Formats: sequence, structure tokens, C-alpha cells
Amino acid sequence: MEKGAVMDSESQRAIDLEEKYGAHNYHPLPVVLSRGEGVMVWDVTGKKYYDFLSAYSAVNQGHCHPAIIHALKDQAETLTLTSRAFHNDVLGKFEKYITRYFGYDKVLPMNTGAEAVETAIKLCRKWAYEKKGIQPDKAKIIVAENNFHGRTTTIISFSSDPDARGNFGPFSPGFVRIPYDDTRALKKALKDKNVAGFLVEPIQGEAGVYVPSEGYLAESAALCREAGVLFIADEVQTGVARTGKLLACDHENVRPDIVILGKAISGGVYPVSAVLADDDVMLLIKPGQHGSTFGGNPLAAAVSMAALEVVRIEKLAERSQKLGELFRQELNKVIAKRNLITEVRGKGLLNAIVINDSPESDTAWNLCLGLRDNGLLAKPTHGNIIRFAPPLIITEDQLLDCIRIIDKTLMEFKK
Repeated sequence: MEKGAVMDSESQRAIDLEEKYGAHNYHPLPVVLSRGEGVMVWDVTGKKYYDFLSAYSAVNQGHCHPAIIHALKDQAETLTLTSRAFHNDVLGKFEKYITRYFGYDKVLPMNTGAEAVETAIKLCRKWAYEKKGIQPDKAKIIVAENNFHGRTTTIISFSSDPDARGNFGPFSPGFVRIPYDDTRALKKALKDKNVAGFLVEPIQGEAGVYVPSEGYLAESAALCREAGVLFIADEVQTGVARTGKLLACDHENVRPDIVILGKAISGGVYPVSAVLADDDVMLLIKPGQHGSTFGGNPLAAAVSMAALEVVRIEKLAERSQKLGELFRQELNKVIAKRNLITEVRGKGLLNAIVINDSPESDTAWNLCLGLRDNGLLAKPTHGNIIRFAPPLIITEDQLLDCIRIIDKTLMEFKK
């Protein structure tokens, strides 16, 4: 093990298998998990940890939530997949449920967050040509620096991350990158008559939980409306109650023209994503023009309805808002005693700490190893930032226990 006790043989065997037979496209923390329940996970030796990443906010409802698992089992024993070649008796119920839940006319269900982003891009371009009247192949979509919307070839074409882009070209045209949290830059970019949409994360999660200035989303949406451009919110990570509202855009009473959802829409039980829009945008897609074999399958539909019901019944948005404020308040008390952390930032239960060291250092990684040894799992992003995003079902006592673990780890830590 990289820190603490020597890794047990069962964990080492599991890691060695991945290393030998799997692609090396991730750098996981050295821990091998075998079970999860609520906010806790257990490794193959039986050691228990707080999950403070929630599978990048996919497990907002907690691991193996009984209501979601019940829906999964019931539907799995009945009908799992028909493809969209035929109707099934669950999809329509799901479509009615989710459109009413989020307040849109139509939904287009897919499987992964990246697929949903690709869907939104296609929708925006179709709208550009058929509604706005932009000349064929001239449409542009504005995006933000340091964005993270997925890893497909189209999406990495507008990424500013060299790891995401390196040796994967040629890249797709049609995107204009501007600084995040900069409405002046947006206003300037919107002067181009070929701009069809602005695709943005309400909070940049992968970039290190970068929360924009108050009013940024509302002003950006207003600028888009004035310019006749679609405002597209990627709420894959920030949506479904993570930031203290159902959608992060709700903090500024912004209703995007297109909303992209994924991750916690299924509570981490099954890959599900969705794109929501009103009829004037969504009905531009005609049969045969977009789809997926698994998109909208009955198993996904049943799981998603159960997962969203948990959010509603257990008031997870309100819980996230309240506990997020407590977490930042208590964590700021902790870092006041330590010179290792320069900043705590976030909204709801999507938070991060910035380490007082360069992004090239291994300080954040080693801190995460220390947290692991003390019973809490988190992961660095962008070198010197650690993201903290526990399941939203966490209790106040559990959250305070996690603060104690973070404090203990900082106190013990030596560079």
C-alpha cells in the first residue's frame, strides 16, 4: 500500500488483475471495495469507509437504496429491454413522470452523461438550422474554459484539458471557448450570428468545484435570450439535489432551454441519462435521426422513477442545502488551525478544498491516502484540489464525524 499498512493479498490480487487485463485509463485510489450501504462502503478485508465521492455524485441517494433496488429487482424479473423498435409499458410513465418533475414538455432518454451531452449538441444544431436559420454546417456552440462534459471525440474537441485531447485529433469544429464566469466574454462571443447555443456547467465540478460569481447563470441566460441563443445547462453532476436545489440553476431561478441530466437520476444503480427541453426544440428530432438501443429501456425507466422519488420523499435537496452550510462552516474552523488548506468552496454537498501546494505535487494524493487510512474515501482533481461529495442521505452526526476524520488527517499529515 502507498501509505499505512501493507496491502492485503486479496486486494493486491484484484488490483493486479485490473492492471494486467484492463486499459490504464484511470488512476484509482488503492482500495478494493466489495460492498456499499447508505453512506458507507467496505473493502474486501471488511474495513469500513465513508464514501465522500459518491461515484462523482451518481450515488446521491446512498449505496443500494432499498427503494431503488426494489424497483430494479421487480422490473428485472419482468422486462429489461425491448429497444425502441417496440413500445413498452414503462417508458411512457417515466417520460410523464420526469417531464412533470423538472417542468419540461419532452424528454429524450439516453444512457450516459456523455451521450446526453452529445444529444444536446445535436438538438442545438438542429434548432440552429431549422428554427434560427443559420446556414448549413455554420452553427457554433459557445463553451467554457476548463469545462468537463465527457470524453467522446466531439466533446474533447472543445476541452482545454491536454490529457483529454492529447493525440486524439483531428477535432470537431463548431465550438467557441471563452473564460468561465465571464459574462463580458459571453456577450462578445454572442455577437457572432452563427452562434446557436451556450453549453455550461452551473458549477465546474471536475475543474475543482469552481463556483461562479453570484448572478453569473442568470445574466448568462438573459444574454442568450437577447441574442436568440439556446442556454444549455449540463447538470449531470450538479443536478438531482446535489447543490441544495433540485437543479443548480434553480439557485438563480434560471430555466435552461435544454437541461442535461445523468448520474444520480438513477441513484448509481443503472446507467441512465436524459435531455429535457420544450416542444419547440425537442420535436425537431424525427424518427431515425437519433437514438440508442438501450436508451429508454424499461429497467432504466423504473429505476429512474424510484431514484427521483427518493429525492422527493426524503427531501434530499433541502438536506443537501442545510448540511452543506454546516460542512463548510465546520471545515473552515478546521483549516483555520492548519496552513495546508487555502480555501474551502462549494454549494450544497458538492465541495472541495484547495491544497497549499502546486498542482504538480503529490500532496493532495497523499492526503487522500491518509483520509483512506482514517476511514474516509475522497479523490484529488486537478492536482491540488480534493473534492468532497458524500451521499445526500448522510446524517448530521455522520458529517461531523467526517469533519473529525479530515481534521485528524490534516493534523497527522507530513509533506
